[in-house]
Amino acid sequence: MMKPESVLLHPLGTAAAPVPEMLCIFGTGDLGRSLGQRLLQSGYRVVYGSRRPHSCGPLPQGAQVMSHAAAAQSASLIFICVHREHYAFLETMASHLKEKVLVDLSNNLKKNLYPEANAAYLQRLVPGAAVVKGLNTLSAWALQNGLLAGKQVYLCGNSAEAKQAVAEMSTKLGLTVLDKGSLSAARELEDFPLQLFPEWRLPLRVAVGLIAFFFFYLLIRDVIYAYVEQGKDISFRITVALGNKVFPIVSLIMLSLCYLPGVIAAFLQLYRGTKYRRFPDWLNRWMLCRKQMGLIALGLAFLHTIYTFVTPTRYSVRHKLISLVVDEMKNNKTIPFYFDNTEAWGQDSFYVLGILGFFLYVLLGLTSLPSVGGSLSWREFSFIQSKLGHLTLIICTTHGYIYGWNKFLQPSTYKWYTPPGYMLCLIVPSVVLVLKALVLLPCVDRTLTRIRQGWERTQPDEEMVKATNL
Repeated sequence: MMKPESVLLHPLGTAAAPVPEMLCIFGTGDLGRSLGQRLLQSGYRVVYGSRRPHSCGPLPQGAQVMSHAAAAQSASLIFICVHREHYAFLETMASHLKEKVLVDLSNNLKKNLYPEANAAYLQRLVPGAAVVKGLNTLSAWALQNGLLAGKQVYLCGNSAEAKQAVAEMSTKLGLTVLDKGSLSAARELEDFPLQLFPEWRLPLRVAVGLIAFFFFYLLIRDVIYAYVEQGKDISFRITVALGNKVFPIVSLIMLSLCYLPGVIAAFLQLYRGTKYRRFPDWLNRWMLCRKQMGLIALGLAFLHTIYTFVTPTRYSVRHKLISLVVDEMKNNKTIPFYFDNTEAWGQDSFYVLGILGFFLYVLLGLTSLPSVGGSLSWREFSFIQSKLGHLTLIICTTHGYIYGWNKFLQPSTYKWYTPPGYMLCLIVPSVVLVLKALVLLPCVDRTLTRIRQGWERTQPDEEMVKATNL
């Protein structure tokens, strides 16, 4: 017989499960449907608010659909997935939206399209609600395909409690949240999706500038020089032969520019004797776009490889070989050419270094992909990008030196007293490798390691201490 003070135990799993939180979405377009699907997969209940609840199109399985007013009453967190042009109906629902959290996901077609940000306009229409601008950098495609793990999103709003509620929901979706402050930052957030490759602008400008410079430089040295001085029209070389010189030149320079800022930063820390002072803005910006510079260098190396394979099939090359054979037959030349062992060694070394360099190029490019780099430990990633990266630079630079090892001292190499393009392209990588060798000297490396571990040559003054604390 059960005692009065005893406790009745229920089998595991019979207790009532907590009811999932209900979230509301205004808008049944692509973004609204994709967001609702992700929320359902994350364990939320979803209700849609629509002007036409009975004819709004297909919605995610498990979601409800009601009128705007009924849907707003059933949830405290509402996602606004409609364009700014359709915000007018929200003003008529101000009483239903009082004390609700409205998440504005809208974007504009171009910057400064309206005098105020969409979120600020929404807050003015519904003053009793807490408007949070956020999640507007997510696309319907990313929501549908589950590409959200670790993705950073931005929030801003005047209510800390409202932002906290949105941040908790975002974290449950696998997103990383960055609070940008009050609603005055909404215009900045709305401009983010309108940026076109912001991290690629500087690398692309550098690459295009280098390509243009070397193209016209080699055009003058090779094509125009042959026409003026020798009376030969070799303009057909512009399409393939000239490109096959420009692409490897710019590729090697772009690769060296990936590692030059790191060496500059090392010498700057040695000069200052501390790591607690910020680098100049230009150096910070340069270091942040090294990945893009490396990928551009890889792309140019791919073009160089393709052009090299195409070269033997060109009409001009085949015509030259056939003419050589015909000339031998006409002159009855039966004695074979002298075999130059040194030239054979040089050419084979040139090719093998090019193959190894391109292989390491591809390896560096693959590990820069988030899906590959994320599977590596920091030590593995650092080894590939730093150690193998400098090895790639050494191999590719040696590849260039072997290409012209027997031409540096020949007067005929310097047409119109100008050096060939491959000589110019060896300057930057050679400087980078020399500076890196100086950094690797034991006496220099030991001091630099201590500085990066927190040691300072002199004690910072009071102003520096305040700045560091700040």
